[in-house]
Amino acid sequence: MRIGYDAKRIFHNNTGLGNYGRDIVRILNTQSLVEHFFLFNTKKSHYEEQIPLEKATIVYPKGLFWKTFPSLWRLIGQWKQINSSNVDWYHGLSGEIPIQLKKNYVPKIVTIHDLIFLSHPKYYNFFDRIIYKLKFQYAVSVADHIIAISEQTKADIIKFLNVDAKKITVIHQGCNKAFKLEYNEVEKRAIQKKFQLPEHYVLNVGTIQERKNALSLVKAIHRTTFHLVLVGQEKSYARKIHDYIAENNLKHQVSFIKNISSTELAILYQNATVFCYPSFCEGFGIPIIEALYSKLPVITTQNGCFPEAAGPDAIYIDPNDIDQIRVEITKLFENQGMRDEMAEKGYRYVQRFSDENVANNLLQLYKSIA
Repeated sequence: MRIGYDAKRIFHNNTGLGNYGRDIVRILNTQSLVEHFFLFNTKKSHYEEQIPLEKATIVYPKGLFWKTFPSLWRLIGQWKQINSSNVDWYHGLSGEIPIQLKKNYVPKIVTIHDLIFLSHPKYYNFFDRIIYKLKFQYAVSVADHIIAISEQTKADIIKFLNVDAKKITVIHQGCNKAFKLEYNEVEKRAIQKKFQLPEHYVLNVGTIQERKNALSLVKAIHRTTFHLVLVGQEKSYARKIHDYIAENNLKHQVSFIKNISSTELAILYQNATVFCYPSFCEGFGIPIIEALYSKLPVITTQNGCFPEAAGPDAIYIDPNDIDQIRVEITKLFENQGMRDEMAEKGYRYVQRFSDENVANNLLQLYKSIA
């Protein structure tokens, strides 16, 4: 198999979409059926040092014009280089297919991570919604097949983009191998000391923006002794959280952490007592998978994609119900036996998102549309 990937996010995105692409390359790099990758990248990046490239060729824009306008190359210029690479498949990893690629006979796959801009439009401005709708509608119309990362996303593709269900396969994501390793006590204590964290804390991971709903979690620990650790880049919404913390004298109870390595994050998970993720909407919720691999009990939102990610043994809450969130956190902090049981069952459940399963599902799909 010779596979072409839209690699912009692999090399220039350090969160969800980038992690998805990097994990696919890492996982498939060990598969004997894969002969070579062609990673179509707009410009050089430090991530090139972190990605296994034994089977890979990074393809950059050719010619002064395309090098000057790499985003335009990605949209309408790279198709000639895709053709000349003689790939068996082209896979758009982040919901996009180059426009001119419609004209050739390379089989095309596109992964759709979420349609939150359509299902929850209030979180996006008008122009972004228009641009995303055009890109995604085009991609699903010209793709030979579509990968949805969750059953929820598949349902949204059918509903909002009017796609036949037969054209869509659900292939769940996994997570970085760092979250599957066991760290020793010396490593754990070093991270605890570095970030000045208490022995027990509630962990939340993800960009601090409105739809992730971290403010409800901050409110839930108000008038308790629990410590909250928020890991993620801060958007303008974070100002509301900082204001609430200042108004209610909670500065000593909330830690903000960002720009850390995968290993440091994995240890933060393993040091935590409870993982709480009261997000309003996601495509899938990879931090939940990371928490389950880290053997953490999970509290998360009761509908949408969250039960699909967290499984039958998580605790489910109404993300708007501050009292309910507080009650469930308290219950877990006070009952280690319950925490241990949830962690054990959650760890068994999360094995369905293993590297082996991701690889097998992808290769099966690639072969089926050859």
